Amino acid sequence: QVQLVESGGGLVQAGGSLRLSCAASGRTFSRYAMAWFRQAPGKEREFVATISWSGGRAYYADSVKGRFTISRDNAKNTVYLQMNSLKPEDTAVYYCAADPAFGDSVQTSYDYWGQGTQVTVSS
Repeated sequence: QVQLVESGGGLVQAGGSLRLSCAASGRTFSRYAMAWFRQAPGKEREFVATISWSGGRAYYADSVKGRFTISRDNAKNTVYLQMNSLKPEDTAVYYCAADPAFGDSVQTSYDYWGQGTQVTVSS
């Protein structure tokens, strides 16, 4: 069982940066690949980025590639999403999720989810 709690969201101007954190409970955090998804108003939840168990591999949605960086600290049971050069279209609720297998961009593959944190980018 893994419980996830996101933090770090807020209001930022276009071009600014935010770092999201997702703290996980449980001793098996390092056995899970972690991911970030987001859901904008009126839209379906979409994949943002995922990172492998050790942190050695990651991949990103094309819409955030080069601007966002996912990382993890297994000693702290935390995964991060550094978001730079933010755009108004990045406005969404951001969720972290855990999956035993690495590489999934489909939300139904993920076993555990946080409650989400709101990111709002003003123009």
